[in-house]
Order: sequence, then C-alpha cells, then structure tokens
Amino acid sequence: MVSNSPRLSGRAQKMPASPIRKLVPLSDAAKERGIKVYHLNIGQPDIPTPERFWNAIKNYQSRVLAYGHSEGLPSYRKNLAKYYENLGYDVRPENIVITTAGSEAIIFCMMAACAPGDQIIVPEPFYTNYNGFAIMSSVELTPVTCEAENGFHLPPMPEIEKLVTERTRAILYCSPNNPTGTIFEKKELVGLAELARKHNLFLMADEVYREFVYEGHHTSIFEIDGIEERVIILDSISKRYSACGARVGCVVTKNKKLIDSLIRFGQARLCPPTLEQAGANAVLEEGPEYFRTTMNEYRRRRDTVYEILMQIPGVVCMKPSGAFYIMAKLPIDDADKFAAWMLTDFTYQNETTMIAPGSGFYATSGAGTNEIRIAYVLNVEDLKKAMHILKLGIEAYKRRGG
Repeated sequence: MVSNSPRLSGRAQKMPASPIRKLVPLSDAAKERGIKVYHLNIGQPDIPTPERFWNAIKNYQSRVLAYGHSEGLPSYRKNLAKYYENLGYDVRPENIVITTAGSEAIIFCMMAACAPGDQIIVPEPFYTNYNGFAIMSSVELTPVTCEAENGFHLPPMPEIEKLVTERTRAILYCSPNNPTGTIFEKKELVGLAELARKHNLFLMADEVYREFVYEGHHTSIFEIDGIEERVIILDSISKRYSACGARVGCVVTKNKKLIDSLIRFGQARLCPPTLEQAGANAVLEEGPEYFRTTMNEYRRRRDTVYEILMQIPGVVCMKPSGAFYIMAKLPIDDADKFAAWMLTDFTYQNETTMIAPGSGFYATSGAGTNEIRIAYVLNVEDLKKAMHILKLGIEAYKRRGG
C-alpha cells in the first residue's frame, strides 16, 4: 500500500538523535521494572540554582509579562557587560545580543556567518548538538579529530589549515570543552586566531564553562589581540548558575554588522525569555565564594570518577582540567550497544548506570565508537556507586564478548 503521508525534508531526515537523550526510553523502561538508574549521560547539575534567581522572578514587578527587546533587556545587557569587564574583557552592552539559550546563539551565528553549504571547522569530539545546529542551519561541519591519548588537545596548526577551503567561513571551538573537559592552551588559541586572520574567517568560541577550571588557566578568545572583528563568544547561564531550564544565553562580538544581523534574527523570534532574564540579571551579583564552593565540589566529583576509571584495565583517559565531563575510551567494541545493554540487561543490586555513547560527539563517521562521555553531576556517594556499577558492567560485557 502506497503511503499518502507528505514527504519530510532532507533536513528533517538527516537530523540526528541526541546521544545524550536517545536512550531515555530504555532508561524509562528500566525504571518501570523497579531499577534505579544513575544518570551520567546528561550535564544537568544538581547544584541548587542561586536564591537570587528565584527571588528575582518571585518579586518581578510588572503585572503584565510583556515582550522585551529583541536583543535582550537593557538592564541585563548592561550588567552582563560589567560581568565581562570584571573578567578583563573590553565589552559594552552594544556588543551583546541575548539569546534563547546558548543553543540559539550558536544557530544564529552559524546562519549569520554561513550561506547554505558553507563550512565551519570544529575540533572533535564536540558538543553533540553542533551536529544538529549545523543541519538546521544548512551548514557543513569540517571536523578536526583530537585524540584521547594526548588529552584531546588540538593537532598541529598545519593539519587544521589543510582543511580550509573556499567554502570555509568559521572555526568553532569549545574551551573548557564539552565533552572532554580539555582546556585549550593559549598557544593553541593563538594558532586558531592566526588561521582566522590569514583566511578571513570568523572565530567562534563556546565559553559556557569558563568558570569550571580546576587546574591551569582558561584563556578567552577576547584575550587574543588583532582579531576583534572576527571574534564571537557564545555563552549561557545554564551551567554557570545551574539554571539549565532558564534558556538564557548570549552572543558577544564587536563586529557591528554581525550584531545587526543577529538582532534581525532575534526580531523574527520576537524576544528571549523575559522572566528568566530577570533571574539571570540577579545571579550576576553572585560573588567569588559561590564559584569557589561550586568548583571545589566539582573537583571532588571529577577526582572520584577519574580514580575509578583508572582502576578499569584498558581504559584510556586523561584527567580533565575543566567543565564537568570526562571522555573515556573503553575496552569494548561498541559504546552505543554497551550503553543500551547497561539499561536492558545489566544491574547490580537492582541498580544500573546510564552513559552517553561517544560516537554522537563526532562528525567523522565511525569515530568514537568505543568512547563514552560521563557527566559528573551527581553527589560523590552516588558517583561512587554509579562508577562501581559501570566498572562491573564493563567486566561483564567483555566476558560475553563485547
């Protein structure tokens, strides 16, 4: 029988499932069977959202929840500029466009920088949704593969430069990195800046995890001189203030033409969330103690996960210096099958662990098949249990020939 259903677009058919969320039905089924599932698959912090956020929303003065400015509330943009100034960056409110989360920031910038079919160079593994954003924007990602054996740092610049074509419009990177936790060194960013200058490219820096640094130093792309018109910072409050559901992000750039185009994109969707911007404005008052306490907790969690991983024979993993993720190469054949098997076939004391398979964090076909991403967003005691279950699961999976 011939189907009368309308045909979906090629874009819709190519849109990938999230490796972070695609196993949710298996997780839900396990829970229905009475199994406790420890979620290491998604970067959802359990750190309480600051009270300032909630108080700002509860005490919002207007009795009408009205549209805001398309580029964001003026008061929030003004205070956000002060936040960047306090970090040592020369930023003004007119350099900022508020977006509906960092996701919209990335999509808007991809669409503004690229025509359909243009290319963006991106180190892989990368935040999995870059793949989806590129498809939505009709952009092609050109991957630069980084290796677990050297902590997922960039390869030599000549290898990256070989990938530049007449259709290349930008370089996009994330540091501290999701999914690896790697912090790119200043010399690496200087190399990318030189490539951007030489080949007339935008340089997009996803700096969402800026404050999540345990060792070393985070270098912002705003600290590199001579490329001001090329630099685009992509940012979000989701992880910084444990406010993932607020969906408030931003783009920061001194390129006036780019700002103008982003505002026009923003006008098409009217405005970013008003109440959540009020909350985001309030949490900018959080001082150093908030970040110090938060970072100390995440450092304990990272060390817990890493120490247990190092007890598993065959695991390849460098201790990450930032963010709250670890990307590990496992002694198994297929991480997608293993992650599903952990939810369908394996339990220890009626509990199991959910992880994110690594292949979805790559653009290169076949890459990352034996890698996983772990988000250490649970308390230390739960992490110990979850990692012990993962260790036992790997041992059992290998015994069955996986």
